[in-house]
Amino acid sequence: MAEFDIIIKNGLYFDGTGKHATVKNIGIKAGKITQVCNEPLNEDHCEKVITADKMWVMPGFIDTHTHYDAELIASPSLSESVRHGVTTVMVGSCSLSMICSEYEDASDIFTRVETVPRERVLPIIKQHKTWNTPKQWVDFVKQHPLGPNVISMLGHSDLRAGVMGLMRSTDADATPTESEMLQMEALLKESLEIGFLGLSTMRLKWDKIDGDRAWSKSLPSTYARWREVSRLNKLVRQYDRVHQGAPNAAAILQINQYMRECMGIFRKPLKTTLISRMDLKGSVYLSKITNLAARVTNFFKGDFRWQVLPTPFTVYADGIDVVFFEEFGAGEMALDLKDQISRNALLKDEKYRRDFRKFYGEKLSPRVWQRDFGDAIILDCPDASIIGKNFSDVAQNRDVHVVDLFLDLVVEFGTSLRWYTTVANHRKHILKHMVKDDKSLITFSDAGAHIRNMAFYNLPLRMLKLVKESIDEGQPMMSMEKAVWKMTGDQADWFGIDAGRIQIGDRADVTIINPQHFKQNLEEVCWQEMENFNLQRLVNRNPDLVNTVLINGKLAFENNTLAPELGIDKGFGTFLPAK
Repeated sequence: MAEFDIIIKNGLYFDGTGKHATVKNIGIKAGKITQVCNEPLNEDHCEKVITADKMWVMPGFIDTHTHYDAELIASPSLSESVRHGVTTVMVGSCSLSMICSEYEDASDIFTRVETVPRERVLPIIKQHKTWNTPKQWVDFVKQHPLGPNVISMLGHSDLRAGVMGLMRSTDADATPTESEMLQMEALLKESLEIGFLGLSTMRLKWDKIDGDRAWSKSLPSTYARWREVSRLNKLVRQYDRVHQGAPNAAAILQINQYMRECMGIFRKPLKTTLISRMDLKGSVYLSKITNLAARVTNFFKGDFRWQVLPTPFTVYADGIDVVFFEEFGAGEMALDLKDQISRNALLKDEKYRRDFRKFYGEKLSPRVWQRDFGDAIILDCPDASIIGKNFSDVAQNRDVHVVDLFLDLVVEFGTSLRWYTTVANHRKHILKHMVKDDKSLITFSDAGAHIRNMAFYNLPLRMLKLVKESIDEGQPMMSMEKAVWKMTGDQADWFGIDAGRIQIGDRADVTIINPQHFKQNLEEVCWQEMENFNLQRLVNRNPDLVNTVLINGKLAFENNTLAPELGIDKGFGTFLPAK
């Protein structure tokens, strides 16, 4: 009988704690790490021996901000994350779980916000959704052939819609009755009892609802009075779990509500993580405000962490269809119109154009998009003469205002006009400063969402490359051991899950990286088929960088190839409850 099922030989071993990495041999048996040592291991009858010379062996990465809620139902391999070394993903972010609400409500609060077509998502949820409580959802997930492990928040919009119904939960004049509050508390308590990591909420008004019934209303969570949120947070605090939130970018002082709730003066602090600390081109001062907010909150015995994306925040757009146009009135008006003819009529209207130019010219109001078409490059267009140029240069050549040019192109070409811009994290020295902050949570990939707008599936690899470059340049921002820890053990400890380490006795969720291949461009995106959705989406491809991925001791990815049974056979990932 074999002593080990899998042996990893001579790899530089990062255990996920931040301890100094050394070359080790690792033995795996029955899905567990059973040996870590300097001496050669007994290879007799071993099914798989992986020679990891000059490679890095580390715990599988944890992605604590995804929107895989619909995809894990239809395509449970979640292979776009697995191929980049991610072995645990969190769903239920931004108030958007798919647990308590009816199937159509669950679809409508998700699809427009996360820009995944409703006509693809709705039939999948309708076909599969047999649950309306957290326990029923966990029972489903445990029987599902997951690729990576799954952890979950309970989404407040989902909870509200499930208890109050979609229409009442999006009525500004409606507040939950005491009976409805008790129902919400009971469902939240059930979720915490069975291992959900906490509650996710949303205050950002530009996230809008799909479908015909509540089209263009904001998410249900945004209609809640803070006393409702605070009452639910009492349960989250009681169980020592996490509140994930998103303040309204247009009312930045609203962060005070989260700060007060988080502080631990005369009570237990509420673990709180907010979306997101960025170095925005359009609002440089916001980075300073977010940093100050974190320091003040933690000074007053809070447990507060901003989510930080460790890479430039580059967004791709089709015509006017991109979420950051929701942040000002003229853009919001256009996106509220489903019908292309009606939208084009609006975009041609001179009064509308004056309003658009006015909003475009405002530079002092809080904003995510820098409102600079000169900083936006045209990627594709039926008019090939403008491809590769920015809108301002084209407008100057045509002697028109840049807003008029943009709207003319949208009217003429619609979504065939494709362009991109980088809205944040463009200054590497500022990015490094945010990343190395011990109170930064390195996350916010949004994996599974915004399928035509962005791709950060390889976020952990971008983080490691950022740190490796600083080390190679002789100005290390942190050790590589600490960088691995921030993507693994740090997040596991803070969220309270059994993951993020590969010491003896731990589940064998392992990623092996070949550091020689960090030289490639990790920010590059390409199109690939979205499994079982009949859609193309933006993804990352980094050949040979990730050599091998093991999930629960099973080979999930090796030599640029996914295991054919991933997402089909059970035995890879599972639901991981909070400890």
